[in-house]
Amino acid sequence: MWRAGPLTVLSAINSPAGGRSNALYALVALLLTTGCAAVPFEQTGALSSYASLAPADGVLTRAKVSVNKSDVLAAKAIRIVPTSFSEAAARAGLSEAQRQMVANAIDRSMCIGLSDRFQIVGGDQPADLSVHAVITHVGLTDETMAGVSKAVSVGATVVEKVFVPVPIPTPSVRIPIGLGGLSVEAEALDQQRHQHAAMVWARGADAFTSKPKVSTAGDAYDLAKSFADDFSKLLVTGSSPFRTMPSLPSMHKVGSMLGGAPKEAACDAFGRGPGVTGLVADTIGLPPEWTDKGTGVAPSALADNSLQ
Repeated sequence: MWRAGPLTVLSAINSPAGGRSNALYALVALLLTTGCAAVPFEQTGALSSYASLAPADGVLTRAKVSVNKSDVLAAKAIRIVPTSFSEAAARAGLSEAQRQMVANAIDRSMCIGLSDRFQIVGGDQPADLSVHAVITHVGLTDETMAGVSKAVSVGATVVEKVFVPVPIPTPSVRIPIGLGGLSVEAEALDQQRHQHAAMVWARGADAFTSKPKVSTAGDAYDLAKSFADDFSKLLVTGSSPFRTMPSLPSMHKVGSMLGGAPKEAACDAFGRGPGVTGLVADTIGLPPEWTDKGTGVAPSALADNSLQ
């Protein structure tokens, strides 16, 4: 996890032109990463090559990125190979159902993100690129502390509504104990298995932006979608997704978030998202496994969608 220390903030403030904007960035990073789970950031051998990777950290994310921009932007059709777990990550403590849910969250979110530019194909259909992610580390969420955080948050909201007659924004701060995390490696290969894009990614849940869910898979599930968003942006734009201005989601993404049909029919292989029910469940901290029903397709059928 990338961290900005007090000396970083001070040096940015005292720097010449542009220093104040750098100071603001560093200050935000310092505040966000103060209560943040530590997650291993290392190369595990899951990728075919690490030769061209370069550091590309975000505010909350540690990452290394490689992309052949011209070749990636020239690609039109893409295949998503179902996400897998490294041996170590598979032993982290999630149940089989939770592992399938987290892996599928990556595939579904990646499919929706890649649909911004690519045609998504499945089975034996020809594809310019095939993408595959490997989960290399899972940090479990402490269910008890997540429940306490949600209770404190709800209590604060009730007090605000009772004693403050006008609506004012109040920060939702999570107790920074028992936060989960996720590390992932992913790459895009052409039909000759040459690598055209790759990412090593690690992020821990934090006390300010991560919603507590009463599930050992709660943070891993949310971070899976964050990873998928970053990796799909890398392929859609051909550029690093980190330290860039946020953009509004496309209309098809909004529809998919609400449980609607995906833009690309092939994305239905990864199931529909929990939609409004999931959004409500997130708000009250319910386990994601209660609302996310996964692919609706047998894992063996998805496994046929393999690298060619």
